[in-house]
Amino acid sequence: MVLRFLSRTVQLARHSSSPLGRQLCSASTNKPVLTLFTKEPCPLCDEAKEVLEPHKKRFILQEVDITLPENSSWYDKYKYDIPVFHLNGKFLMKHRVDIQKFEDQLTKLELQNDGNQ
Repeated sequence: MVLRFLSRTVQLARHSSSPLGRQLCSASTNKPVLTLFTKEPCPLCDEAKEVLEPHKKRFILQEVDITLPENSSWYDKYKYDIPVFHLNGKFLMKHRVDIQKFEDQLTKLELQNDGNQ
C-alpha cells in the first residue's frame, strides 16, 4: 500500500509545477529535473526535445505549459522566449538547446549526487 502511494506521489511530482513536486521527484530518483517552459504550438520546443532525446535517461523532463492560469507568472516572464529550460530550479538556457552547456551542467549535478551517496 505504501509503495503504491509513493509511486503515485512520484508520478504526480513529475507533472507538478510546484517546487515541492520537483523536490519529491528529484529526491526519489536522484536524477536532475529539467523543466521545459512551453506552450502549444511550439516548434522550437519540439526541436529542443529531439536534441535532448539521447540524454533522456539522465534527467527527468518536466514540462510547464505557461498558458495555464496557474502558470501566469511564468507566462509574463517567458512569453517571448520559449523554450526556456531550468535545471533543478535554476535557469539554464532559452530559445535553443546549448548541448555543451547542458552536458556540462548535467555532469556537474551527477558528480555532486554521486558524492552525496
